[in-house]
Amino acid sequence: MIPIGRWLDAHAKGQAAALRFDHRTISYHTLAAQAARFASLLGSLPDAGAGARVAYLGHNSPEQIALLFACARAGCALVPLNWRLTAGELAEVVADAAPSLLIVEGGCLDLLSAPLLAACGGRVYAVRAPGAPWPDLHAAVADLAPGEDCVGTAETPLLLVYTSGTTGKSKGSVLSQRAVAANARNSQLMHGLHARDIVLTTLPMFHVGGLNIQTLPALACGATVVLHARFDAALTLAAIAAERPTLSVQVPATMQALLAQPAWATTDLSSLRAVATGSTDVPVELIEAFHARRVPVIQVYGATETAPIAIFQRIADAYHSVGSIGRPGPDTDIRLVDPAGRDVGPGSSGEILIRGPQVSSGYWRDPAATATAFRDGWFHSGDIAARDDQGRYWFRDRIKNVIISGGENVYPAEIERIARRAPGIVDCAVVGRPDAQWGQVPVLFAVTADAGLDRAELQSVFVNGLARYKHPKLVIEIDALPRTALGKVDVGALRAAALDG
Repeated sequence: MIPIGRWLDAHAKGQAAALRFDHRTISYHTLAAQAARFASLLGSLPDAGAGARVAYLGHNSPEQIALLFACARAGCALVPLNWRLTAGELAEVVADAAPSLLIVEGGCLDLLSAPLLAACGGRVYAVRAPGAPWPDLHAAVADLAPGEDCVGTAETPLLLVYTSGTTGKSKGSVLSQRAVAANARNSQLMHGLHARDIVLTTLPMFHVGGLNIQTLPALACGATVVLHARFDAALTLAAIAAERPTLSVQVPATMQALLAQPAWATTDLSSLRAVATGSTDVPVELIEAFHARRVPVIQVYGATETAPIAIFQRIADAYHSVGSIGRPGPDTDIRLVDPAGRDVGPGSSGEILIRGPQVSSGYWRDPAATATAFRDGWFHSGDIAARDDQGRYWFRDRIKNVIISGGENVYPAEIERIARRAPGIVDCAVVGRPDAQWGQVPVLFAVTADAGLDRAELQSVFVNGLARYKHPKLVIEIDALPRTALGKVDVGALRAAALDG
């Protein structure tokens, strides 16, 4: 694969469409020229050249994509900031990343705080924000000649992506150009990506799911990306009908939101070759709802530390292995190990260890965390899976979520899958609560429909579907599950609530 800094140039002849955004079509030629000018700006600043970090705070935009390719050319690393974080959390991330400059999209100017500005040295450029107190990014590059050189190499850090930090301080995962390129190869194999594809991106690109599963791989092969600033269920369905995308990535929360739309049943989905999903345990019911509309759903497994694609289904596997996370990519090695580090065989559950060119080189300025997670050439994911006799992997749960009750391992995700079969349950999550007799017991938090929850029906579902020691000892009905800034269930908040339940 050609260097990432040249991906756009490879498709820049003619007027092939790279992006469609906000009623505009941006050609590969235009996007490549913009990236080259941004790279020239980075090279002209005294402390923003090779090795520097460039932070971006904003909703999805063409500028964010152009900045990433500019960083690839200039040998910098882009730090995409999560605009869902609080001002204090953002300031902590920026202080850790120590970027040379901060690019702020107009819709996020109100997130800037004095500590955040101090952490980036006060050098800020605004994107399409008339009247902002900082220089406009486009005006700053208007008179710059596009740079010709590409100083980034395969080992140069390209992305510094911060984890959500739900269990403590956020960690910055360092992804090299080699890792991002290897991830793109996995994506192209996973989706059968080609230049004729139209990819609909609605997930936030501050996360590797929105940025790396389809968006960058599509641009690597000359496809068109329909980019939304942020997810909106009604606008997503309207875009599917009007833009005729062939691929999209949706997480379980956005899939559920699409199903809840009145237009779901009537929207023409026939253009979609597949919808990819992952991020957390994916309810089979959501997959089956898309399959009922003849849209194949393929699962991808990985983490911020794996760029993220490590294990995946292909479209041909979608209908006959529902619920599987697939098989490893061709350059990816996977081990499943028990707590003693011994490999487990087919049918047994073990922690997922990952080795491959897409794996992060470690955590930014955190040697202790790096030494813990990246050992002996393997990334220790903290996730549990099993492998069947056909080489397919099946996600079980996070190690930290496992409930040990009476000496038995109880997987919350398994209970949740069964609970969702009960009439009236819209969403649910299971956590462990300390118990004097059993050590821990499962507690089920259930979001219910207007009619409420039929406890007898729920008990019947559990009796028929789970061993008795796995049954929740307490069921708590709530209006909505608490979620982190990345949209995942806030397990810590539920554990605290379980103590009071």
